[in-house]
Amino acid sequence: MLTFKTRLAKIAKTNGKVILANDYDSSGKNLENKTISNIKKLHPHLCAVKLNFHLLLPLGAKQILKINKTAHKYGLQTIADIKLNDIGNTNRVTTEHLWNLGFDAVIANPIMGLDSLKNLVKSAHKNGKGVITLCHMSAPEAKLSYDMAIKMRKKQQLYQLFLDWALAAKVDGIVVGATFPKIIQYCSKKAGKKLDILSPGVGTQGGDASEVISSGTKYLIVGRTILNAKKPIDVAKNLQLDSLGK
Repeated sequence: MLTFKTRLAKIAKTNGKVILANDYDSSGKNLENKTISNIKKLHPHLCAVKLNFHLLLPLGAKQILKINKTAHKYGLQTIADIKLNDIGNTNRVTTEHLWNLGFDAVIANPIMGLDSLKNLVKSAHKNGKGVITLCHMSAPEAKLSYDMAIKMRKKQQLYQLFLDWALAAKVDGIVVGATFPKIIQYCSKKAGKKLDILSPGVGTQGGDASEVISSGTKYLIVGRTILNAKKPIDVAKNLQLDSLGK
């Protein structure tokens, strides 16, 4: 069985390294149909689709299964972005449900602690699934928490600890906002090829695709920049080329 990281890299070779953040406002209508339509229209320019908590909650299990099956039909990976963060048993039960719904990976918050994170990764990898952890988010206010100075065995900032834990737990990737290219450079230099960096925040939030790719980002997570565009296919195609360095 190929790992999530390998499956994602395989489709990215042909489709580029753009992950669609299909994060519509849950107050919207026809969420299932819109999501499936996006997959059908945009799949040649995507390697994966990310579904956030607020999109998943209004949908039923059958709808989520259908979305994931549609994505897999076109070779795309699917990521459940729920910022998972709880005790070991809750994490285990939650991911069992996510895997049964067809997801390939989950985004988790490492604040759960290193031991719980290691157990989560071990369980996911046993099932051929992936774990992506937060390291530094893209919103401006992220500096208030992820840049926070902490002291455990040594004095460092929170995102540096989260990177250390990601490496120790052997996660598949980390989230580092495209609006913080210097932090991407730091993480890339320290992590090397041990994990992938996924960056949200390109476009609408001010991140530059070419800059973050050159800084060490492997995959671009893009939502509103594509979803709200007058010509979403053209935007996705341009980002695809940026992700491939063309």
